[in-house]
Amino acid sequence: MAQIKIYGLTSSLNPIKAALAETIHSCMVEHFQLPANKRFQRFFPMAADDWLMPADRSSNYLIIEISCFAGRSIAAKKALIQGLFGQIAQVHGIQPQDVEITLIETPAHNWGIRGVTGDELQLPYPVAI
Repeated sequence: MAQIKIYGLTSSLNPIKAALAETIHSCMVEHFQLPANKRFQRFFPMAADDWLMPADRSSNYLIIEISCFAGRSIAAKKALIQGLFGQIAQVHGIQPQDVEITLIETPAHNWGIRGVTGDELQLPYPVAI
């Protein structure tokens, strides 16, 4: 299970939203073994006066927050992060300097999904990878 929030400057994020969603999803499928039909992404385009950022970032600056069940290996998490940096640079021309990624892991029992807690949920894919 993973839910993803993507924040960026409205003028930079909106034109690439659909393509960026595909890039992020392909990385989640490859590195976290999520099924191709599992998409949980939310975009937060920010007005310039609401988007304060470090001076050494460009208007392409993105923040990606991924909330997920705990249990994936350090290697899987690092592979996802590196995959995102690489694919976002290759596909969208946004350099790693302009991308920040946070993985937020919580125990499955802290999630509520489809009327049950996450630890009671039968997932069709592995979490412990």
